[in-house]
Amino acid sequence: MSIRDIIKKSFLQEYQTGALTVQMILLYLLAAALVGIFIFLIYRVMTKTVFYSKTFNITLMLLSVITAAIILAVQNSIVVSLGMVGALSIVRFRTAVKEPLDLAFLFWSISAGIIIGARMVGLAIALSLVITILMFLFQWIPEVKSSMLLMIRSSDTANASAITGIVKKHDKHCQLKSKTMTGDTLDMVFEVKLAEYDAMTEELRSLKDIQSLSLIAHKGETVL
Repeated sequence: MSIRDIIKKSFLQEYQTGALTVQMILLYLLAAALVGIFIFLIYRVMTKTVFYSKTFNITLMLLSVITAAIILAVQNSIVVSLGMVGALSIVRFRTAVKEPLDLAFLFWSISAGIIIGARMVGLAIALSLVITILMFLFQWIPEVKSSMLLMIRSSDTANASAITGIVKKHDKHCQLKSKTMTGDTLDMVFEVKLAEYDAMTEELRSLKDIQSLSLIAHKGETVL
């Protein structure tokens, strides 16, 4: 027996066994669609308080169906599988992912499609349930308060010690990031981490010659 015959029996014939019928194909695609709809609903719930993109959500749903169809085709034809590898190798996806959670949903949708295309619908359903439980579980965990930058401008440079004393009174671990004096103008930047900032800012406002106070977080700026 030649090497060609061995390859034909051990590899090529694998694609001829377990041929799919039209009913089976529709059943697997329906399962992929249902899982995709489930992902669609979970993504809508998880992003209700942040930026929501309906087109991205629809893409998630379609990805699971498209991926399942690709895997089903690859499983049943060596010619299609080689052609698919060549076709996908020239595709370039340039859409930027804005949120890290979006990347997780993309991978979830594609993984579900691959698993269903491999005819393991039960595993895809179990995966979706486990991911959903983990997402909601960690969503309920309170977020740790992040540090903020406190920017203070005063028209009197003599206020430096008073400002520092007030900030250290409310946050003993604060850090002075910068101190700039231009003529009679004083600019100070502190890194602070508090559960509540109102008491500190009100006390700072009570000082004479305070021109402005700003609290800057990593996602934007709040001017007080």
